[in-house]
Amino acid sequence: MTPVAQSLVLEFILASLSYSNLDSIVPFIPILYGPTAVGKTSASLEWAHRLDAQIISADSMQVYQGMDIGTAKLPEKERQGIPHHLIDIKSPDEIWNTHLFLQNVNSLLSDSSKRYLIVGGTGLYIQSLLYGYGVPETPASPSIRANLKKRSQEEGLSALYQELLTVDPLSAEHIHPHNAPRIFRALEVFEQTGLPFSSIQKKRNTMDPRFQLIILTQDRQKLYHQIEQRVDKMIQQGLVDEVKTLLDRGYSPLLPSLQALGYKEIIAHLQRKISLEEAVRQIKLGTRHFAKRQLTWARHWEKNRVH
Repeated sequence: MTPVAQSLVLEFILASLSYSNLDSIVPFIPILYGPTAVGKTSASLEWAHRLDAQIISADSMQVYQGMDIGTAKLPEKERQGIPHHLIDIKSPDEIWNTHLFLQNVNSLLSDSSKRYLIVGGTGLYIQSLLYGYGVPETPASPSIRANLKKRSQEEGLSALYQELLTVDPLSAEHIHPHNAPRIFRALEVFEQTGLPFSSIQKKRNTMDPRFQLIILTQDRQKLYHQIEQRVDKMIQQGLVDEVKTLLDRGYSPLLPSLQALGYKEIIAHLQRKISLEEAVRQIKLGTRHFAKRQLTWARHWEKNRVH
């Protein structure tokens, strides 16, 4: 995106908030949210410069080292000297979830001598910042569920129930040891959020007053076009080689990180299950669906925003 385009994006944000200058946002911690490929990265760099702020990533996949192209991670040399946090802090086989995200963000925000701009498209993370731990619904994770079913077949359902007794005894008390679907669901929620299923409940009915939510949107067809261009660029930049390198380093294709959009499709291609052309088609389709879900989060927040 050109400098002129960056300015236009920033002006759009300001106009959408009815702000005439940046002084209006200074008392708040701004959160810049929007669907994938909408232009958050370019806008965040200009915003951070003008606010003299550091950037905190609210992207669930950019935390992983070696997963750069498929997560559209901004290279270090292109960050314009602006510190970026919560990027490249975990190996692909390490746990990262909503609970750890919130812990890290709150630790950063405790330093009142620095100004921060939170940027990302992981709706669950933004929801948790705005309303506490509570989320309307922790979405199903096909990769986690598949792994739990596989473990159940290999280790036995009783082993998973014992694990549930350890991480969430309150839920285990109300779930029969032979009720596989409910055991899977409780463990699935714990793995995604780091929180016991029994503790997931709404903490606040209104947004945390510390934050100012800024939603960046775009015409749906233009957004889809940009998504297709981004996926094509990822392939040109070497996404296939990036995924192959991760597998060659010994990372299991069943890891939650490698079941991420863009990675699982390329893994299927490398396993000769689908052609590269089909993998690209699936990535583009999956990314459009992901953008729709991100926009659903945005509509939910707009509906509940206190004006």
